[in-house]
Amino acid sequence: MSLERFNRSLLYGVLIVLAILYLVPIYVMLITSVKGLQEITLDQMWALPKHFNLGGYQEAFKKLIPNLANSFLLAIPATLLSALLGSLNGYILSKWKFKGADVLFTLMLFGMFIPYQSILIPLIQFLQMIKLYNSIPGLILVHVVYGLPICTLMFRNFYVGVPNEVLESAKIDGNGFFGIYRYMMIPLSLTGFVVVGIWQFTSVWNEFLFAVTLTTQKQQPIMVALQNLSGSQIVQWNVQMAGAILAALPTLLVYMFLSRYFIRGLLAGSIKG
Repeated sequence: MSLERFNRSLLYGVLIVLAILYLVPIYVMLITSVKGLQEITLDQMWALPKHFNLGGYQEAFKKLIPNLANSFLLAIPATLLSALLGSLNGYILSKWKFKGADVLFTLMLFGMFIPYQSILIPLIQFLQMIKLYNSIPGLILVHVVYGLPICTLMFRNFYVGVPNEVLESAKIDGNGFFGIYRYMMIPLSLTGFVVVGIWQFTSVWNEFLFAVTLTTQKQQPIMVALQNLSGSQIVQWNVQMAGAILAALPTLLVYMFLSRYFIRGLLAGSIKG
């Protein structure tokens, strides 16, 4: 066996071991979610279920369905608005630079490093002032504002690689600011929209702190409701695990169906930026 083949086999062996270690918690979660409550004990944690039981999924779905709808009503508009505004910002800051554009871009990026906890009290006061506290639109506004820095950064890096000659030819054809953006930049940045959309959708869907502090029970997204599934005295682990799988399923499906575009968009941004 050549040294190169040995190194490749060793690499694959290490990757397989790491993949197994990574998948062990998912395995425990899956088998626990289809067990009856009486089968869930610490010594039988690794054992397959003796009887296939979907009661945990039925109970979790019944309790989480209102909050699941809240999460979709939150994540989809917040993702679309963040991507659209981030795209416009990136377009302006890369192709229509003005005096102070670099300073503005730096200040905008600074927003990525502001901890959520440091602005909670003024944020709650502001949302109460504009009558959006304890509402899905209020959460959408917060996530759009907090998502703008990273979305702008991604789109700016993507648009920097677009040749200026493309814009010049569009101007000659009579297109203005929005005409160039609509007919030239958007078609060229579809992969960028996929990358930003996946990133922002996942971030908004999995966010917990804003959701638990800015909303009450009826308006809370699924991640907060998942925390509330645990009982006060007895934890129904099958229901907890089933709820966790249901909560993770939308983001998992997004990555499964759009992963090729996600990787392609990341590579495009890294090469052009």
